[in-house]
Amino acid sequence: MLLYDALVADAIVDLAPVACERIFVGKRGGNHAMAQDAIERLAIERARAGQRVVRLKGGDPFVFGRGGEEAEALAAAGVAFEIVPGVSSAIAAPAYAGIPLTHREYNAAFTVATGHEDPAKAQSTLDWAKLADPHRTLVFVMASGTLREIALRLVEGGLPPSTPAAVVQDGTRPTQRTAVGTLKTIAAEMERAGIGAPAVVVIGNVVRLRERIAWFDTGALFGKRILLTRPAAQAAELAEAIRALGGDPVVAPTIAVEPPDDLRTAHRAIDELSGYAWVVFTSRNGVDAFFERLAALDADARYVGKTRVAAIGSKTAQRLRHYGVRPDLTPAEFVSEELARTLIEAARPGDRVLIYRAQEARDVLPQMLADAGLQTTVVSAYKTVGVRDPDFAAKVRSADAIAFSSASTVTGFSALLGGDAHACEATRGKVVACIGPIAAQAARAAGLRVEVVAREYTADGLLDALLAHFAAS
Repeated sequence: MLLYDALVADAIVDLAPVACERIFVGKRGGNHAMAQDAIERLAIERARAGQRVVRLKGGDPFVFGRGGEEAEALAAAGVAFEIVPGVSSAIAAPAYAGIPLTHREYNAAFTVATGHEDPAKAQSTLDWAKLADPHRTLVFVMASGTLREIALRLVEGGLPPSTPAAVVQDGTRPTQRTAVGTLKTIAAEMERAGIGAPAVVVIGNVVRLRERIAWFDTGALFGKRILLTRPAAQAAELAEAIRALGGDPVVAPTIAVEPPDDLRTAHRAIDELSGYAWVVFTSRNGVDAFFERLAALDADARYVGKTRVAAIGSKTAQRLRHYGVRPDLTPAEFVSEELARTLIEAARPGDRVLIYRAQEARDVLPQMLADAGLQTTVVSAYKTVGVRDPDFAAKVRSADAIAFSSASTVTGFSALLGGDAHACEATRGKVVACIGPIAAQAARAAGLRVEVVAREYTADGLLDALLAHFAAS
């Protein structure tokens, strides 16, 4: 079981196994999904029931994370536990804003304090006179709501009103925002920028370094929220690349991959593979379905034997190599028309060709091969189906760009939103990006305004096209 807080990124929560029960117990601005004592009781009850419980917190559990209290409760209940230290937001957020907490030219110490003490206390236990030390960096967590008072007390304690200060909201996330000012102006700067919780406040001369060494919020896709419509497993690589560039990928599949309606025919074609001169794969899904069948036969890449292999594009070819097969043919342009032309040139008249593809794929490839005199057998290796996602419309609203990886993802997108008219309205003001001309054609047919089409019809090509678009705009 996973008990996770509000500041834990979705991408981290998604690392939990599918079978893992996930319970949100976060707190935001006084709105608690579950009371603290209830969290502790639940963890104890499940552990005593023999379950392995993971308590996942943002930052470090022992730095203003109430991890100490929860550990005490477990110890008192006789429940064994393990602590995995994290990186506190007090350190991580300034670092991602380009603000080092220590620097030889500016300070020899730093202090971390809370801006939101226990409300049950009669008075503050912070010594403001000692905190007002110009030779140390001050970091306040949970302080966005009390920043004016903090700045006032530090000035009263002796810090100059001109002391540099910064507020970092959503530190380490693609939504990170930073406001910079002085003790005199920082509260107004924070309000002007619309910055609120969760935020970390940094006070001291090290704030000056941000102007020179800011790095995270200068990424090419920083702050851009990009909706990925392909199945989650296939979107993982592209999502990671977007994060590396400062973007915020939203994996929201509009289709799922399932076995075809006629699975026996697909299996029979593989059983008779030696009778074909060529086997053609038009997607990674087809490759995976093929090798799942080989695994069921207790066979491997050697089963392909003398049959030559064609792949529609570089990613499909890469997937084949993963299983130990080097394709004999990959066209320069990753579309069915170019694959057909290249294969016709490479094949001999009368060659038998097995096309292992999606159930709903276009007929252009088999038709062109048949017209050229090749004996073609088309087999449905898998089919794509629509999915249900009650939160899909909200995900679309939050996105800056929508990325389509196939015509079927466009169809699924429209279906999830209730039809083409609703899909058009939902994408108004957003960048619609397509992996190639076939997906773009489907998007335009649905009435969507396509602004970006990849030159290379791969996920990498789609990313490059998005980068070029945002750089130009």
